[in-house]
Amino acid sequence: MEAVRALMVAKRSARSERTQAINQARALIVTGPEDLRARFAAHATADLVTELASLRPRPGAVVGYHTRIALRELGRRAEFLDGQITCLDALIMPLVTGHAPGLLALHGVGTDTSRPAPGRRRGPPRTAPLRSRLGPTCAAAAPIPASSGKTIRHRLNPAGDRQANHALWRIVITRMSSHPPTRAYVERRTAEGLTETEIIRCLKRYVARQVYPHLRAACRLTAQLAPGAA
Repeated sequence: MEAVRALMVAKRSARSERTQAINQARALIVTGPEDLRARFAAHATADLVTELASLRPRPGAVVGYHTRIALRELGRRAEFLDGQITCLDALIMPLVTGHAPGLLALHGVGTDTSRPAPGRRRGPPRTAPLRSRLGPTCAAAAPIPASSGKTIRHRLNPAGDRQANHALWRIVITRMSSHPPTRAYVERRTAEGLTETEIIRCLKRYVARQVYPHLRAACRLTAQLAPGAA
């Protein structure tokens, strides 16, 4: 788990910097010369990065020339970070597969969302089970009552592990777009009058309950294999 955590630190920063580079490139396109806006404004992200990285600016108008150089460097930076993310994924995948193989079989769960991490412990560290970040309560998926009068509702729980909550959100959004049982559930709950936010909150709790046993089993295995374990 510590090895995956270290790799994820590098991956998250690479992904953040890639997003930043692409946003900066789009901003330069919007504020740049008209010919750049006409050429690149409607491009999808992957196509935009490829074309920007292959630009070959020729001396001409000062603003246009140097804007193209800046766009080329941002495109090359995004391509470099893409390669770095791919390399890190190749290192993370076997670690996650070996630690919690059952997780990756669940629909919508990938290496980013299946990473367990140690939480608070009870008892000696070498014998205590690790608490998963995706437990329903510590992942902030447990509802908070917010009823008023005849209206019965729950609101967002602001506590808990926000990274774990984001992992649950990503799994739910993936399932809502490509998982037939989840799509049927969304249609049924929508017909009952629930908003999309409320439906996502319900699905988060379901996913947390589904994922948690897999992580607990993986954590027990890690504790057994740890040096000095009883």
